[in-house]
Amino acid sequence: MKKKDADAPTKNPDDKINKTSGIKARKKTLGITIGIAAAVVVAIVFLVMQPSQQPVTQVTQNPKLGLVIMPPTERPTLQQVQDAYSQAASTGIGRSNVYMLWPIIEPQQGNFNWGTYDILMGLNRQQHLNVTLYFSIVNNEQLGPFPDWIGQNPSFDQKLANETAATLDTILSRYYIVDYVIIGGDLNIYFRDHPNDIPKYVDYFNSVYSQLKAKHPNVKFGNWFSLNDLINHFNVDMVKKLNQGDFVAYSYSPVDLLFYETKGPDQEAQDLQKMIDFANGKNVALMEIGWATDKAVNGTEADQVKFMQDAFDFYRKNASKFEFMTWYRQYDRPFDTCFSGLNTNVQTGFGNTHLLNNTAAYLCSTGLIDVNNNTKPAWNEFKNQIQLSSNQ
Repeated sequence: MKKKDADAPTKNPDDKINKTSGIKARKKTLGITIGIAAAVVVAIVFLVMQPSQQPVTQVTQNPKLGLVIMPPTERPTLQQVQDAYSQAASTGIGRSNVYMLWPIIEPQQGNFNWGTYDILMGLNRQQHLNVTLYFSIVNNEQLGPFPDWIGQNPSFDQKLANETAATLDTILSRYYIVDYVIIGGDLNIYFRDHPNDIPKYVDYFNSVYSQLKAKHPNVKFGNWFSLNDLINHFNVDMVKKLNQGDFVAYSYSPVDLLFYETKGPDQEAQDLQKMIDFANGKNVALMEIGWATDKAVNGTEADQVKFMQDAFDFYRKNASKFEFMTWYRQYDRPFDTCFSGLNTNVQTGFGNTHLLNNTAAYLCSTGLIDVNNNTKPAWNEFKNQIQLSSNQ
């Protein structure tokens, strides 16, 4: 992923202390910085553009089940990323997430910088993984980021819709392994503070959707909501207002307003039904779902396993209503790398340090493998659950 890490505290409209803590303190992680030779990039591009001749992995892969693939180091080598992808694909997943920043992919209008994303897409192609693409138009409490050529303070007008559609058309034409596109991430966070912009965004999304669907009919498009934020704020109407597209996507961090895992895995898993209830008949997807193991947020490895069992059981019982489910994530990361990616400008009534520490502790301990490459019990359970779900 590398932008800044995603999903965060929420705000309670009836509680002044929590009112300012609701702004997301972390962001979707977009891209990976990798220093490699141009010759390697060319080789990876070949993998992206050419059809495969034979499978690389021997396991049966399920395109409805995925994993957020990321080595624990902030600036991994190409070999480390390749190893992570190979390891992830060996579990039987058939999908991963790619988080894309518009300023990186198209720094000048019409001039694309394919380097990093060719590598990521090439590795997905090499491992026979379909890709869910998050293209950051709305990102938690913020918009964009946008490239400079878009201009300052862009609005959800027809001009932006046309530019978004043109860029995504070029991206989808190049990367045929992308079968799902998320345009808005955690919409409920942004539009809770900007409710007057909802009608404009609906028109914007519908315009982008119609333009792209005409050219890429097999790609599905949707928006992404934070399920825990919706639940914590009793804000279910937001999904009804912004459920345009082919499906409704969610992330789910089973935490309270201060980012503690206060309820047991069984209780937290029961809230998954609300995804389907809120979607008003549309199929759902889980862009990110996980459980932290850091004791600072009440996490344990045993609870991580139990929550995973419950979540996969829910998926199997409702498989016909799921587009996909992607687990967050493969590896833990060092605490400092998560903390440094947080929005430290968010002010709360109880002080920032406590909330930021909890958020970083949660983010950096959701992995199935720790930073020293030691597998947690949930790693083997993940492989088991993928196989149990092979027919769904």
